This record gives sequence, C-alpha cells and structure tokens, in this order.
Amino acid sequence: MKAAHKERPFVLDCSVTMAWCFADQANKLTHAALESLTKREALVPSIWLLEVTNVLVVAEKRKLLSRHQSQEFLDLLRDLPIRVEGLSQQRTFVHLVDLARRHSLSTYDAAYLDLAIREDIPLVTTDAALKRAAKRAKLPTFAG
Repeated sequence: MKAAHKERPFVLDCSVTMAWCFADQANKLTHAALESLTKREALVPSIWLLEVTNVLVVAEKRKLLSRHQSQEFLDLLRDLPIRVEGLSQQRTFVHLVDLARRHSLSTYDAAYLDLAIREDIPLVTTDAALKRAAKRAKLPTFAG
C-alpha cells in the first residue's frame, strides 16, 4: 500500500524514468526526481506504461538488459508512488493532437504536457522540446 504524500506531485516522463534504469542517462535532475518520490507522488499518462515497457523490450533485444534485469526494474517501478492517469478518446483525438501541433511535439509527449497543464504541476523530463513546451505553458518548476 502506497503512503499518502504531503508535497504536490509532479508529472514524470519516460526519459527520466529510463535514466533510473540506464546509468549513462542519469543526471542530477533524474536523481532528484527519484529521490523526491520518498515524499511525493508522480503522475503519468497511460502512454507511459507502453513507452517504458517498449524501451525495456528493445534493450533486451539489443542485449543491453536481460529479462531478469527488466523485470527487476519493473518491480522497482511498481513499488514507487506513481499514479497512471487514463486518456479518453475525445481528449486524445482533439486536445492532444492540437497541443502536439501547437508545440511541435509527438502526441506521446503532448500527453505528458497535457497532464501537467491540467494538474498545474511540474513536468520532469530530459527531453529538450518537452522542456521548452513546459516553459511556454508556464508550468511550475520542479524543485526536487
């Protein structure tokens, strides 16, 4: 059972999540995001589940991870206070497409931006285009 958290949540994207799996992708921001999960919750759009598991399957095919290592990472994620938020067909077909076009993002990335805008919470990402879009949207800054 996940404990209640006192601090406001943040939106976590796949780039930060996968930096926890691959040390060469980790940096101060990704470490701060992981550490902050001891006192707050992360929100993710449902696409996050597919993105994370796809990266693991591809890494296995490329012999960067074993199945066992992938499963250990998934077990770690399962134990973290990460809440998956669903996407409706209407929101995806209309709003996310418009948001993606407006900010020159993929609709996958727009799903993260949309969630952060709706909740008015920081978006934690290592993706440059997504960082720019979050800044243009005047989202709060993540303070790990």
